[in-house]
Amino acid sequence: MTLLLVMGLAACGGQKPTDSKSASGSSKNSDSNLTFFNVDLEQADEVGRPVWRVRANQAKYTKEKQIGQAENPYGELYQDGKVVYQVKADVADIDQNGKQLLLKGKIIATDPRNGIVLQGNELEWRPKEDLMIVRNQLNGTHQQLQAVAQEARVKTREQRIDFSGGVIANSLEPQVQMRTEHLIWQIKQDKLIADRPVQFDRYKDNLISDRGRGDSAEFNLKTKIATLSKNAQVELLEPPMQIASNSMTWNLNAQTVNTNAPVRVFHRAENVLVTANQAQMKIAQKTVYLTGNVNAIGQRRQAIKSNTLTWFLENKLIEAQGNVVYRQVDPPLTFNGDKAVGNLQTENIAVSGGNTSGGRVVTEIIPQDPGVKN
Repeated sequence: MTLLLVMGLAACGGQKPTDSKSASGSSKNSDSNLTFFNVDLEQADEVGRPVWRVRANQAKYTKEKQIGQAENPYGELYQDGKVVYQVKADVADIDQNGKQLLLKGKIIATDPRNGIVLQGNELEWRPKEDLMIVRNQLNGTHQQLQAVAQEARVKTREQRIDFSGGVIANSLEPQVQMRTEHLIWQIKQDKLIADRPVQFDRYKDNLISDRGRGDSAEFNLKTKIATLSKNAQVELLEPPMQIASNSMTWNLNAQTVNTNAPVRVFHRAENVLVTANQAQMKIAQKTVYLTGNVNAIGQRRQAIKSNTLTWFLENKLIEAQGNVVYRQVDPPLTFNGDKAVGNLQTENIAVSGGNTSGGRVVTEIIPQDPGVKN
């Protein structure tokens, strides 16, 4: 017998249900529907464990639609015999075979295990699929995260939530906002995963101070470390820098950016571009460390190549080491040595030798008159 047919027989005929679906309360009936008052509705699985329970002041069964409807219900959703969500709504719709529970209007669903609260205007519980769907003006809150989206799909056993459609997620301390179209929240691992293009905005005094983006990303809610992949980029307001790579780790607590892939670092105010195989930037110290095939170019095409380079942004100084080659266009000349220190923008560079070159610096001056030999 179906759930609500059992309800009708129990209420009108005095028969006691014999299967795992039960209801209690007073009722009145007509030719097409049955109405129950102060009812408890329950659905169980094959071994008798509850999959949901709903309490309501009033419930109706419409014969034509073969569906039951409970008004102002409070319910509990179960997985493996344990409560996974507590829910409240304006209306609960229960299909004839009891396989699906649908709640509508001002939904509030709370996970008692971790304190996550999901609010929306529609909730669907599919216990056999281990799936709860909350949609229509979704809003999720937790001590670690606040999120809005079009829909959330919750896997209760995995403790995983998939947010989709215009996702905006906010994390506090430091204040960070993520924007994407699909965001996976692995609750036990304290991890957010974006498998679509995503943007990070870091706020300071309610104003954006830094911004990051990538085609995909992971964000650890506990350590506040963002790992950006594919077309990754971090833009800083102070100093005005842009760091781009295909693999980047942004530690928001330590205020560092690390790359283990080819990287471009651009100083917007000074119009200086540096490329390298790897880089680390300490934002608070305003210092950039670059390693491997370093090439720095100034706005007048003056350039310096080296194995490593340290860029002191506050003092506008660079310190290059290992196979240093410095070139400038006006006047045209080249220096070769083991070390170079100075200001690339003002072309005030001191090149020195070292152990590898026998302490010598090689200077090449290119006369402007093409008829004069070097």
